[in-house]
Amino acid sequence: MSTEQKHFEDFMKRREEIGAAYVEGDYAPLDAIITQHGVATFFGPGGGHIHGPKHVATAYEKGAASFEPGGKSRFQILQMGADNGIGYWVGLQIATAKMKGKPEPIPMTLRITEIFRREGDDWKLVHRHADMLAEEKEKPG
Repeated sequence: MSTEQKHFEDFMKRREEIGAAYVEGDYAPLDAIITQHGVATFFGPGGGHIHGPKHVATAYEKGAASFEPGGKSRFQILQMGADNGIGYWVGLQIATAKMKGKPEPIPMTLRITEIFRREGDDWKLVHRHADMLAEEKEKPG
């Protein structure tokens, strides 16, 4: 295993903790790993797309504000890798979220693709695609 791959795997443990904090309404840990320059994109669960580091950060901050403490989140990583300053993971984020204005926790399973760029000694999030996992439709035949 390359040093870069090992560093990225260690970073992904931190990334999972950041995801758990976000589902409790804490945006600050995510803000620390979002790129502040260059290209950044977000394809959120509601559809559409957002470009630019400031716009993406604003969308994440607004999203975190909809959660209350007490939520839980974990990642199910299906694949990940890192090489030449680019890292990625794809999989599921499985969460039970306490949403503001909702009396009961809401279970959610998101399909996730995230891409990171090495900036100095850290990995910075440059793209996130998150949408709800839908049940697979029966195939004809």
